[in-house]
Amino acid sequence: MPFSFTPYGGLEGLLLIEGQAFSDTRGFFMESYRADEWAQAGLPPLLQDNLSRSKRGTVRGLHYQIPPKAVGKLVRCARGRIFDAVVDLRRKSPTFGKSASIELDDSGNRMFWVPAGFAHGFCALSESADVAYKVTGYWSKDVDRGIRWNDPALGIQWPFSAAEAIVTSKDAELPLLSNADNPF
Repeated sequence: MPFSFTPYGGLEGLLLIEGQAFSDTRGFFMESYRADEWAQAGLPPLLQDNLSRSKRGTVRGLHYQIPPKAVGKLVRCARGRIFDAVVDLRRKSPTFGKSASIELDDSGNRMFWVPAGFAHGFCALSESADVAYKVTGYWSKDVDRGIRWNDPALGIQWPFSAAEAIVTSKDAELPLLSNADNPF
């Protein structure tokens, strides 16, 4: 079952990945990952699976890990609907500091590839949303970083205001991009 890998958002490395879903009266079946097709597309191996459940209005992010343990993420909304956002942290990139966003939901088989060097976050648009993401490395507290989700310099048009969003104190206190620990 072939996947398509389409550049997304004008930021080098971001990909919208779409696969086939086969539906019948029982429901559907789909492959959500194939190592051989990822390798053919030039993407690194995925080593860890993560799953989060969030209620409507929850914002998670914008998170990243710094080298030597920087990670890429394959993001999929397994249940519900999310607004997914990324920021290019690569200082030598012509799109440094630029953002891109996409809505993902549980219909079809659409995923978002976010390479290392990007901050990533999302918010739940449905009453509840499950986000499944595979990563190229293991989470490590010593290299875990982030930037504030609502930094005005990023230009992300979040669907919730700061007053409406449900954000952890950790995420609310993250630095702006201009003050972030960013060795990319």
